[in-house]
Amino acid sequence: MSVQIGMAAALEQFSPRESIELAALSEQHGFSGQMAADHFQPWVPQQGEASFVWSVLASLAENTAGDLGPGVTCPSFRLHPAMVAQAAATLEATYPGRTWLGIGSGEALNEHVIGGYWPEAPERVRRMFEALEIIRKLFSGKDVKHSGEFFKLHTTRLWTLPDTPPPVLIASAAPYTSRKTGELADGLITPGASIEKLAGILDNFAQGADSMPKLLQVHLSWAPTDEEALANAIDQWPNGGMKFPKADIRSPFDFAQMAKLVRAEDFEGRMVISSDPDVHRESLQRYVDAGFNRIYIHNVGRNQKEWIEVFGREVLPKLRG
Repeated sequence: MSVQIGMAAALEQFSPRESIELAALSEQHGFSGQMAADHFQPWVPQQGEASFVWSVLASLAENTAGDLGPGVTCPSFRLHPAMVAQAAATLEATYPGRTWLGIGSGEALNEHVIGGYWPEAPERVRRMFEALEIIRKLFSGKDVKHSGEFFKLHTTRLWTLPDTPPPVLIASAAPYTSRKTGELADGLITPGASIEKLAGILDNFAQGADSMPKLLQVHLSWAPTDEEALANAIDQWPNGGMKFPKADIRSPFDFAQMAKLVRAEDFEGRMVISSDPDVHRESLQRYVDAGFNRIYIHNVGRNQKEWIEVFGREVLPKLRG
């Protein structure tokens, strides 16, 4: 199995221009693509950014040569699935063969801003799969309409289409969603977790399809010293140490209050924090061995250039598929 290591472009943390510069630098050091975050707000105020992912993806594509896509966008609240289909089709028509569409069921942090009702998780998942149905219809290039449980679409079509639609990948970390993803989507996206939990996700995904792409997003903290790596995690990515569901929290300022309770031990088993590149390499290798063939890495600190250079030299060349 060949493995590709890309970079997770944290648009909730870095400005569009800086994200583009970092993406170009990462390719020079061996990273193979970009998974761009879709946020209307950052997790915590100190992250400080939240640019429009589709604008940034076009600029990323123009300044890099690898694969790219949103990791992930929600097609069922803030954006109607027809708009997501149009955006994804346009991006793939402009950069053929390079893009993919990652979708998820959404988080209140980003989706509540339109002022609508925020349902519980099972309904959000049903909305996502109905949105996928609309996106598939529009990708056909035919005149289509839709009247479902959550969405309506009057007769229309996408007028700008790529030769081949981009693959649709679904974010999943639960048994039901993983299994349905294998049945209905073109691949899986899931966040880094324990090997045991990830094995369960892959097993459920395989019940629907085993040969599709399996993308993993990994948050980690590297710095020249362990103390700096931990300080970066606590300051910039305290959400990584929060051991509870976060999909219903609406404000970065609420997250900031919760972040005051995060301690070093809260990251254990959830995110690798180390100054030793070999510790990170060993962790990433375990994910590769578990069956993930595309991994997108996010170093949570602001020391991005130094991290890209170190990992490009000491980590990526030593990973084995």
